[in-house]
Amino acid sequence: MSRAYRPSLVALCLALLPASPAVFAEEQAAEPAKEPAPIVERAALEERSQEEASGLERRLPPREQQHLKAGEEGFLALWQPANVGEPNGLVILLPGDGESADWPEAIGPLRRRLPNSGWSTLSLSLPDPSGDPLPPRPVKAEEPSKAEPAVSPEQAEEEGPANTEQAGSAEPSTDPAPPPLSRDAIQKAQTDRVFARIEAALAFARQQKPKSIVLLGHGTGAYWAVQYLSTEDPKDVRNLLLVAAELPTGYEPALEDSLPALKLATGDFYYKDQPADRDSALRRLHASKRQKHPAYIQIAMKGLPADRVTEQEQLIRRVRGWLSLHLTADGQSPDS
Repeated sequence: MSRAYRPSLVALCLALLPASPAVFAEEQAAEPAKEPAPIVERAALEERSQEEASGLERRLPPREQQHLKAGEEGFLALWQPANVGEPNGLVILLPGDGESADWPEAIGPLRRRLPNSGWSTLSLSLPDPSGDPLPPRPVKAEEPSKAEPAVSPEQAEEEGPANTEQAGSAEPSTDPAPPPLSRDAIQKAQTDRVFARIEAALAFARQQKPKSIVLLGHGTGAYWAVQYLSTEDPKDVRNLLLVAAELPTGYEPALEDSLPALKLATGDFYYKDQPADRDSALRRLHASKRQKHPAYIQIAMKGLPADRVTEQEQLIRRVRGWLSLHLTADGQSPDS
């Protein structure tokens, strides 16, 4: 004999059945349409050089940090006073593209080791290479403030038509987008930024009252050192050092066209086993002979990619040797 189904079991089975399409459509129509959250734009990402400078601020002791001002722009420089009672002078270090003020090749080793030889060092953070600006990154829309409670459904229903009418009356902007900057304008802006930082470094250096100021550039930093001295001609900088000099992509004039005209005491350090470095150094040498440069000296070095420590020791010894033998006192010409 079959048992009668219990009412509760029947009700449970009916509840588990899917709703009819008509009921589902009515429920969807009853729900208000959700609008996508607005995308808010914010300022462009930080430059890589700024991020690296922030990392140096966290890693290095505060006594080595100098926050200098170049116009409206602040930047980090790393300061190491000479470890002697009477310093020989001060060396300002300019890193190349993509390098920091404590770069492990040339810049970092020189800024830390030259003070033991009686030279104070000031290593700069230069701006990122010029190019297209970084795009702004979207952020999530901010949540309503606690001071401004969310609008109730009843209020939204009452205010909806007015807001819709107001939004519809706003006309789209017809202002044309600003034209992109030309390459010349971008390069001029980059040059102005770099020159302002070198000028700020020189102002700090002069406060230390050094016997001599030496400008040393590594990679593309050598190009900026040459261009600054060619343009501004500071009378208290009579010595220039170039290490593995490079020309920034798209810039001119070439180093062999502008370097010989400076007539400063110049040490040009290059790696003879690197063809590009060797060829560009040869062009600079020939140009210096044509210009009869009175105090231009090239120093060939050997690259040691398998032993970077020894390679950097070689560079430090060669730079110290040049500073002890070929330094020109401020206010004197190289041939005096």
